[in-house]
Amino acid sequence: MRALLNTAGERVELSCDIGWLTAVLEEGAAGGLTAPGTSPPDVRVSVEASTAAFGVAGWQVLTRGAWQRAGQVVVTNACSSGLDLLVTAGEPTLDIVARWRPPVTVRGATAVLRARARLLLRAVLLQYPALWRSQLRGRAPLHASVCTAGGSRVVLLAGPGGAGKSTLVAGELASGAVATCDNVCVSDGTTAWGLAEPLRMPSHLNASGGQGRRMPHGRRETAWPGRAASLVPGQLVVLARGSDAAPSVARCDPADAARSLAAGTYMAGELRRYWPFAATLALGTGAGDVHPAVQAVAAKLSSSLPCLRVTLASEPGAPLRELLGAVSEAGVSA
Repeated sequence: MRALLNTAGERVELSCDIGWLTAVLEEGAAGGLTAPGTSPPDVRVSVEASTAAFGVAGWQVLTRGAWQRAGQVVVTNACSSGLDLLVTAGEPTLDIVARWRPPVTVRGATAVLRARARLLLRAVLLQYPALWRSQLRGRAPLHASVCTAGGSRVVLLAGPGGAGKSTLVAGELASGAVATCDNVCVSDGTTAWGLAEPLRMPSHLNASGGQGRRMPHGRRETAWPGRAASLVPGQLVVLARGSDAAPSVARCDPADAARSLAAGTYMAGELRRYWPFAATLALGTGAGDVHPAVQAVAAKLSSSLPCLRVTLASEPGAPLRELLGAVSEAGVSA
């Protein structure tokens, strides 16, 4: 397998010599794989069939399970995925060579917890390398949904996991909207580039009739009915769960909106393993910042966009376009 994936604003070239891992990558790319071009990619991920350990004789110990030398890092069992990585931070391409060498405990978990194992493999091979390369450009990962709503308006939805972002995005997509991400994007404070991955939503909202792959939190995967590589948000909406029968909309202080966006990003399970992954590569290779500028990017977005707080009703109800359409009726400035 050799293909190209545009994700998180990066061109990721993939090659894989292991059949079942090829299937994992194809599924995780959500139909976004294309033929590789002739120009150098931003990231190159090569999965080798070899089960030999990477040689680290003469390398400096970085931390448990990681070694470094000039511009390179070796990480064993990266993010508990069972993959060993050799990372070379060069220009113009970040090179990552991966080998499947799981400890016995990881091999057992992979067999039993298949959904979790697939998510980890996708994260380590498809997502985290693109996020880190994007981070070197000054962008930051955000746990947010970005979609159009009611026409050309582009909305960035902030809030912790379970707040209702996916449900609202699903409703907009069903009505012909476009999204760049359901859960994770990167942003420089102006543009949002979505992470390419299958759309996950509650089974009752699944466009494939609930027949997609079962995932954690009662969700199933489905194909994207409309996805853009990037979008420029024109509004920031902070979501919260409510206990009332009707939703409410109010203005949100930009500082509070930035705080919610940043906090939701650090709380996200999808990024829980990214922070040590990124810090290890930064320290070991000497490239980029040890920590992404999450709070700075969140503050830039909130200070330049109108911010609203939407408290959802106790039961799912009005779609996002209707909630935002009610803003002017309620006399709330958007």
